[in-house]
Amino acid sequence: MAIIRSGKMMKVAGVVVIAWMVVGALVEVVPHADAAGITCGTVVSKLSPCASYLQKGGAASRPCCNGVRTLNAQARSKPDRQAACKCIKSLVTSIRGRNTYALASSLAGKCNVNLPYKLTPNFDCSIVR
Repeated sequence: MAIIRSGKMMKVAGVVVIAWMVVGALVEVVPHADAAGITCGTVVSKLSPCASYLQKGGAASRPCCNGVRTLNAQARSKPDRQAACKCIKSLVTSIRGRNTYALASSLAGKCNVNLPYKLTPNFDCSIVR
């Protein structure tokens, strides 16, 4: 029994380490928002609890949804929303997993946040109002 728990703990610890490595890499490589109050660092920090969901799906965690709602509330202006959109696209592109864009698009709804667009690899963030 202790071996199973230890194995599960190691797996969870591994996922956390990988998620933080992705977050750290993204802060360095994801472009910062142009002349907006929201930076890609902000987007990454708010959405880092969502890494597991974006990789595997399932239920969105409470910390993930809190981050989604906080980010949505902070994106008040058109430039902020466009910057967040660009950063989210970069973030989603960098995450390895099945159906990452579909999962990212469904995340807002799972967290009771209304987004007026569907995120796809070809979505043009400049049309976000």
